[in-house]
Amino acid sequence: MADQPESNDAARPGRKVRVDFRRNRTQPPRTKDWTRRALEVEDHELDEGAEERVLAKGDLSRRRTIIVDGPQDTSLAGGVVIALRGQFSEVDDGRRVWMCTVRRVVRTLFSKRRHPLAVGDRVLFRPIEATGEDHSEGVIEAVEPRRGELKRRVKRRIHTIVANVDQVIIVSATDQPPVKPHLIDRYVVSAAADDVAPAICLNKMDLAPEAEAVLERYRVLGYETLTTCALSGEGVDRLRELLAGRASAIVGQSGVGKSALLNAVQPGLGLRVGEVSQDTGKGRHTTTTATLIRLEVGGYIADTPGVRSFDLSTVGRHDLERLFIEFAPLVEHCKFPDCSHTHEGQCAIKAAVEGGTIHPERYESYVRLYQELPETALR
Repeated sequence: MADQPESNDAARPGRKVRVDFRRNRTQPPRTKDWTRRALEVEDHELDEGAEERVLAKGDLSRRRTIIVDGPQDTSLAGGVVIALRGQFSEVDDGRRVWMCTVRRVVRTLFSKRRHPLAVGDRVLFRPIEATGEDHSEGVIEAVEPRRGELKRRVKRRIHTIVANVDQVIIVSATDQPPVKPHLIDRYVVSAAADDVAPAICLNKMDLAPEAEAVLERYRVLGYETLTTCALSGEGVDRLRELLAGRASAIVGQSGVGKSALLNAVQPGLGLRVGEVSQDTGKGRHTTTTATLIRLEVGGYIADTPGVRSFDLSTVGRHDLERLFIEFAPLVEHCKFPDCSHTHEGQCAIKAAVEGGTIHPERYESYVRLYQELPETALR
């Protein structure tokens, strides 16, 4: 993520793509003045030969052609989106931050997304003019292909929380709020679905040190695990080493201490830290939008808003058995080739749970997700 986009071959021809018009750019399917015209005719009779025609709304009437991946304009600069502020995006080019708008054709091209951009996107933008020492203005002209996304569904659209990350740090607390293994499993599945390496961090070790036992189920599977305490500094050096030189995202429930950990990793950040409600035991939202932070040790980290649940509709139920990595080697030993591992007999997964090879709470997470998810992933 820290690297800037490379220049494309100027001689490479563009590629034509058909995209939907925005709703306010489509033509109405018919002229809507038949009642008025009828009343203007004597005796309310239409002229002979008058007819109403409803036009079909096919591809030609609802779509437009644009050119993408064409020769790169040498006047464009490259950068990475570090924050979204309404209609504006903050773009870091490695030297300064630019406050950019998004060209309409880019919005059209990515109209199926909840937002055309996400924190972490690599973009090409046209500088306009400097408005101060810290911020300059520009227009985003293109978005580079993404990799390593962390996303979820919001209503009926896919929301990319952060793009182009190498790893995701999944933070849970030992208490206040209490650890939720099922939520950790949801994050692990989401990360694995997009080839992002997960690391499980258990924070607030001063409150309930015995909760560290939860990490063992992930440690034996080969996942990176660590324990931390933002107040005492326990594990902060290890976390800093894990983040150095990499593009990361930090996720977890509200109140688990994500912002406090980042303040400890890089003193001087001054991220706002909230308290846990004494009435509900749940955290209060202090981070309201994802923000990409450049680290002094190299690399970036995206500080994301806390959540109390995490929708996984972007994953299909038939993908789950490969995303629970302890299941994958056993699937071929099930009696039925289409075994769901939930109710069938002679299931190798269920036998492994009974034999203690697979942790029962991991299996419970699988069953809950299988019953919740659609057959195929929503795209």
